[in-house]
Amino acid sequence: MRLEMTQHLAAARFCTLALALLLLPALALAQAGGAPKGNPRLASLNIEIWPEYDRPSALVILRGAIAEGVKLPAAVTLRLPAASGGPGAVAYSTTADGNLLTLKHERASVGEYITVKFETPERFFHVEFYEPIATTVPARSFRYVWPGDLPVEHVTVIIQEPASASEISVEPKLDGTSTGQDGLHYRVADLGAFEAGKSLPITVRYTKVGVRPTAENLKPKTSEMPAAATAPPSIPAPAPVAAAASGGMPDWVLPTALLGILGLLGAVFILWLWRRESRPAKPSALVCGKCGAAQAPGNRFCGNCGAKVA
Repeated sequence: MRLEMTQHLAAARFCTLALALLLLPALALAQAGGAPKGNPRLASLNIEIWPEYDRPSALVILRGAIAEGVKLPAAVTLRLPAASGGPGAVAYSTTADGNLLTLKHERASVGEYITVKFETPERFFHVEFYEPIATTVPARSFRYVWPGDLPVEHVTVIIQEPASASEISVEPKLDGTSTGQDGLHYRVADLGAFEAGKSLPITVRYTKVGVRPTAENLKPKTSEMPAAATAPPSIPAPAPVAAAASGGMPDWVLPTALLGILGLLGAVFILWLWRRESRPAKPSALVCGKCGAAQAPGNRFCGNCGAKVA
């Protein structure tokens, strides 16, 4: 009896150990995919989704503003969907609507996410990435989930309605609407504060025939207005991301190099003309002025008729 109980206990311990070993990788993966630790608090976060803006994908833009009490530079870690392939742009700015400067970043694949790590020297950062959309059928939908990587005091969601789309619906419901100078419609709402770890799923559904992106529909209109006027004033369009001042080429380098090349070509041409002019002229053939007979150099009198050679 005692022997059987001992065997049962040993078997139970073995099963428990085996189950723990099986669950260990899953637990490790879950821990790796959890919300990043040590992220700063944000004063605001704009989540902008532009479905089929310039390609058959959804452009997702994250515009963050570090809270005033956070010391700079601030280290930030974000998780992007693995289907995005990673960020298309990571930048920072000195002001909310200022010029964007490229920001160095590190990326790594962790489960269903791609983690992006960077240090922003200013309070405003900007991250862009694309996610695919199935465009083979007219009824289309796109879903993005903000994973709650940072605590945010105000989360604002902005949806750009695709050109030539109809039956558009958004979840969560966005009551605010705005029309840009380009004629596009935007849906906007401030969803309030979100603590770290609280996710926010955003779903956009609409009907559209064809795969022509919105940007191509805007070309005839934007040719008559500044390029930046592609969104309403309260919703600035993605600014071009420029190289940081320390790493970009100064504007004067190319014109200076061009002037130097032109100057060198001019000097070579002048030298060629000078050498051409300085060559001694070849002596012309001497002939007798009386009979026309050819004369050897140095002859004073014609060997044919005896006349004096000039």
